[in-house]
Amino acid sequence: MAKTKTKAKKPAKAAAKKPAKANKMKIAFTPIEDRVLVRPAAAETVSASGIVLPDSAQEKPLRGEIVAVGPGRLAKSGARLEMPVAVGDQVVYGKYSGNEIQFEGEEYKILRADEILATING
Repeated sequence: MAKTKTKAKKPAKAAAKKPAKANKMKIAFTPIEDRVLVRPAAAETVSASGIVLPDSAQEKPLRGEIVAVGPGRLAKSGARLEMPVAVGDQVVYGKYSGNEIQFEGEEYKILRADEILATING
């Protein structure tokens, strides 16, 4: 009698989902020209001396992470200029720069590349 081999099924492991990394997240949003989409950093809820700040006393963050970048603006010659920042960069921007929007339930800012003051390395 011929024996047939059957593969034993492995016991199902508990599905351990890894949290999605923010900088690897794919977003269905493409800024135009030299604009970027920035996810602002969380506002500080405790002061340096340990006092818990109410929402009305919290300052808006002036830094964030770039989640989408436009293709760059066109020069007068018709060539596309390279963007100075890329997705995943941590940046600092001006207090009154950009426009705040909500996209897929999250708060973002749309900034022009020239409104970004600096990138944060490390």
